[in-house]
Amino acid sequence: MLSSKITLLRRKEGIPLSDEKLISKKELLERYGMSYGALYRWKRKGLIPEDWFIRKATVTGQETFFPEGLITERVELILNGKNELELDELARRLRGEEKESWVLTVGTAYGDRRFQMEDVKSIVLSRGETKLDVTGLVTGKVKEAEAWI
Repeated sequence: MLSSKITLLRRKEGIPLSDEKLISKKELLERYGMSYGALYRWKRKGLIPEDWFIRKATVTGQETFFPEGLITERVELILNGKNELELDELARRLRGEEKESWVLTVGTAYGDRRFQMEDVKSIVLSRGETKLDVTGLVTGKVKEAEAWI
């Protein structure tokens, strides 16, 4: 079901932004109880396209607005999909990169951190001045696993 919502949103992105009713950033944040930080984190991760951030001069200065239909659907998709998918995976799906990829999960006492393997540049273990690069070991295991699939 999430996949069909993503496809629909990608199709809607072809609508000229000038034809959309706008909502202010303040109104959007209040409507969904979101923080400013969350909104811009989603932007950095590619969950909200840059061109949806429309800056306009107002009597109080410059404000940011969004195409209301697009942004409200996207925020609802993100909020509903957050428990189901990692934000990075959701961003990939929204960009149309739905191919399943390998994920490196590092478990710690503070919780797990997940990294898409195509985003990993190096994996280094260190103790004091000693550093051990295990990138090749991990990527080798991924290649072995790919051969079995």
